[in-house]
Amino acid sequence: MKFGKINWHNVLNTFWAVGISGLFLVTTPFSSFADPGFDRWVNDFWPQAEREGIRAATYNRAFAGLEPDQSVLDAANNQAEFTRAIWDYLDSAASDWRVETGLESRKSVKKALIDIERKWGVNRHILTAIWGLESSYGQILDNPKIVKGVIRSLATLAYKGENRAKFGRTQLIAALKILQTGDTTPDRMTGSWAGAMGHTQFIPTTYLAHAVDYTGDGRRDIWDSPEDALASAANYLAESGWEKGKTWGYEVVLPKGFDFALADGKTRRALNEWTKLGIKRASGGKFPRPTDPARLFLPGGADGPIFLLLKNFDVIKRYNNADAYALAIGHLADRLNGGEKFKATWPRHLKPLNKDQRKELQAKLNNRGFNVGAVDGILGPRSKAAVRKFQNSIGQTPDGFATLELLEKL
Repeated sequence: MKFGKINWHNVLNTFWAVGISGLFLVTTPFSSFADPGFDRWVNDFWPQAEREGIRAATYNRAFAGLEPDQSVLDAANNQAEFTRAIWDYLDSAASDWRVETGLESRKSVKKALIDIERKWGVNRHILTAIWGLESSYGQILDNPKIVKGVIRSLATLAYKGENRAKFGRTQLIAALKILQTGDTTPDRMTGSWAGAMGHTQFIPTTYLAHAVDYTGDGRRDIWDSPEDALASAANYLAESGWEKGKTWGYEVVLPKGFDFALADGKTRRALNEWTKLGIKRASGGKFPRPTDPARLFLPGGADGPIFLLLKNFDVIKRYNNADAYALAIGHLADRLNGGEKFKATWPRHLKPLNKDQRKELQAKLNNRGFNVGAVDGILGPRSKAAVRKFQNSIGQTPDGFATLELLEKL
């Protein structure tokens, strides 16, 4: 019997259940659905799922007794911009607690981490740092305020997620495919409101493409097996281009009179070429692989820690496409490996801009003849070049770092 043959408009008081012998129809009043439209949507979505190879048994088992989750819609539709200075983010992401907890948590998977690094070539401290940032070493997985049923969350997004509906449909199909493999069950398939799952927070499509069964029990279990989750993260990074035996970057010190136009986010030069320009490692010593290409990064402007970033930094961003995230992973990994905190201090007296303020900054720069192009609130290379020109015009260090104080000067 195919799910698509059932007319849910005519059987609103029935639902499907799964028994030991297979599918059977139960004619019990279906009072759990708070939204009758969701009932119809589940029926209408079935043909798409069937075309993707989902079996009726899988579909009905996943949706049995399901209803939309309003908290998911609240989270999806009320994502107000959160302005946070990078140093505040790093204070939490690479905190002493996260270092100490990581050192303790990895004891239980020490042998696996060493073996995973050997097999996939991804640094075990990087993997531990990802585990720490993504799920606090698995601790959030038991938090009922955070953890939700993935099928329910994604179905809710697919049904009424507005601009996230397409994402919800794509991930829902992937989640159903995961259930169909037998890797987990609907009740154990838990994650965030957006469907990020397990110890290393894979969304379903990433899981299908990169999850592995490290323990050899026949299941890719990123929910209950930290080993499977860490190996899956290693596989993902390896397939994204991780360079074995290399680090993510170095904290550096710039010479006086340095040309900050080279910190445009695109200019890449070999480490020994940066050295010829007077750049030195903040910790002292030489770069171990001087021919590695790197780009300059000033997340806190000229007055904060400054970095030369290698390819592996960008590979980390495949996990989460944010410079702050990749910097946090790299720094936490270094600290887990016995490294120190950054040598330079952050300019904590400066205030970052929210999106409206970034737009105001761009508009004022345009009005002053420092052309940034479109006023979109995104401070890309063109906007940062305009900021540098303005800074030069008023005698400030032209580091391209936009702050509330700079906006006030405009």
